[in-house]
Amino acid sequence: MTRKARKVLKQSGVIPYRVTNGRIEVLLVTTSDCKNWVIPKGGICNGMSPPASAAKEAWEEAGVIGQVNSNEVGTYKYRKQGKTYEVQTFLLAVDTVLSDWPEANQRRREWLEPSKAIRRVKKGSLKQILKGFSCE
Repeated sequence: MTRKARKVLKQSGVIPYRVTNGRIEVLLVTTSDCKNWVIPKGGICNGMSPPASAAKEAWEEAGVIGQVNSNEVGTYKYRKQGKTYEVQTFLLAVDTVLSDWPEANQRRREWLEPSKAIRRVKKGSLKQILKGFSCE
């Protein structure tokens, strides 16, 4: 008996960042259950490129708007409810931080130095992407 190949669901996400007083900060959000810190991410919308879809997720989940860089900075996988997801990640230079956004009542957000963000996230492969964080 052969095992059925599991489908990997594709997602895209962003690492929102800004420079404040010459220091880089990245924005993390909580999962919808507020138990873990992650980057804004979600399924790739039909008719949208992965970077554009990721920018939409940043607005929905974190209330930030900015310029997404179309060069992928890495991918990571995670499992949720028996499904496997693979997330393409991109950098998002934040221009606007909104005080109200679609998921404001479901999530918390926090600006952190990259080293603190690395300690905050649990997923090892996401930590690796954050370790390679560079705005150049």
